[in-house]
Amino acid sequence: MSIKLSQCFIAVDDHDKALAFYRDALGLEVRNDVAFEGMRWVTLGSPDQPDVEIVLEPPAADPNASPADRRAMTELLAKGLLRGVIFSTDDVDATFERVRAAGGEVLQEPTDMPYGVRDCAFRAPAGNMLRFNQPRKG
Repeated sequence: MSIKLSQCFIAVDDHDKALAFYRDALGLEVRNDVAFEGMRWVTLGSPDQPDVEIVLEPPAADPNASPADRRAMTELLAKGLLRGVIFSTDDVDATFERVRAAGGEVLQEPTDMPYGVRDCAFRAPAGNMLRFNQPRKG
């Protein structure tokens, strides 16, 4: 039996701002952009991982969510309290400079961590935290 990650979801409040960040600043490719019944899903991915997609979706995309749940999700997203993702890179310092030059909000500059990686962190336009890491050499 084989189990692999296929898709992960990131809540966004503005798909166009999110695209400018994930596509233009990070260099992810847009694989799908679908509007359906007043909602929009955008899937992106790294050219290095053709079988893994990141889905950008509204914070309360579940049609069964109550109005109170939708408000709560929107408020959590605005506060940056929804989880983001961790990307691996072969050069965290170059990635940091690229994302910072593109206007990414820096949360942590590249740092050697005690658990064996060098990483940095940014806040995406919707408030999600994104980390970028690479295994430390030697």
